[in-house]
Amino acid sequence: MYTYESQRQQPHLAWHETLELHELTAYQSNQLMMFKMVIGDIKDPQLHALYLEAIQSVEQNLRELLQYYPLAPQGQRKSDKDMDLTAFYAGQLLGFAKTAVRSYAIGITETATPRLRETLQKQLNAAIALHGKVFYFMLERGLYPSYDLPKLLAGDVATANKALSL
Repeated sequence: MYTYESQRQQPHLAWHETLELHELTAYQSNQLMMFKMVIGDIKDPQLHALYLEAIQSVEQNLRELLQYYPLAPQGQRKSDKDMDLTAFYAGQLLGFAKTAVRSYAIGITETATPRLRETLQKQLNAAIALHGKVFYFMLERGLYPSYDLPKLLAGDVATANKALSL
């Protein structure tokens, strides 16, 4: 019989939750960098305050998420490479493409008008194609080592720490 107590005794995170941890950490790290890069351009005091609140919130989220990386199921997570802006910008574009695919898929399920549905399907297919192009761009350059979990997680830790240090 499964109990909460039996789960607490596991020596590491499950693979699927480790990958979700990666997705959340990578996305929030990229967003945090972008927030910090543009906050100086925000002139409206209320919007500026909202950006500061978002920055503080995401920083706290990353600190909390990073605590789980030692529980990931595999190996060495230290990276001696600094993330360059190519990886950041590619990650931003990949996050956009992924979100676009999800948003179009949801939008299609809410569409009753056939012509709008066709338009959204066309745009969904374009978003899927863009996602694939960006993913393979990153994979080929070693910016998204999706088949090497320890390297993927090491990149998350490095990116989150870089975002926190800005």
